[in-house]
Amino acid sequence: MAGERTVEELFEGHPRSLELCRAVEEAVGAVGDSTVTVGRSQVAFRRRRGFAYVWRPGQYVRSDVPAMLSLALPHRIDSPRFKEVVHPSPGVWMHHLELHEVAEVDAEVRGWLREAYEHAG
Repeated sequence: MAGERTVEELFEGHPRSLELCRAVEEAVGAVGDSTVTVGRSQVAFRRRRGFAYVWRPGQYVRSDVPAMLSLALPHRIDSPRFKEVVHPSPGVWMHHLELHEVAEVDAEVRGWLREAYEHAG
C-alpha cells in the first residue's frame, strides 16, 4: 500500500519503544501468521479482526512509558499487570499493558497474545 508507514518511522527517535514493539512482533509471530499494519499512531496485528496493538503513550499525553500493548480479548482478565481494562463493544474487552522492558513480554503475555490471536479468527 503506497504511503504506508514502517514500524521504524512510527517509533523514530524512540529506540526503546521500537525494541518493545519488535518483541511483541516476535511473540505474535511465534503464535501464527497475522497481518501487521502501521498506522499514524499504532502498530496493529490482525487476523479477521485486530487483536493486539502497540503504541507510544507519549504521543498523546506526558508519559515515560515507552510502549503500551493493547489486547482485544473475549472476556475480562483481572491482573495487576494491566493499567486499564475497558469494554468498548459486546464480546471485546480491551486490556492495556504498560511495557518498560523486553522481559515483560513473558510467558503470561505470550499466553494472552495467543488467546487474543485465536479469538480474532
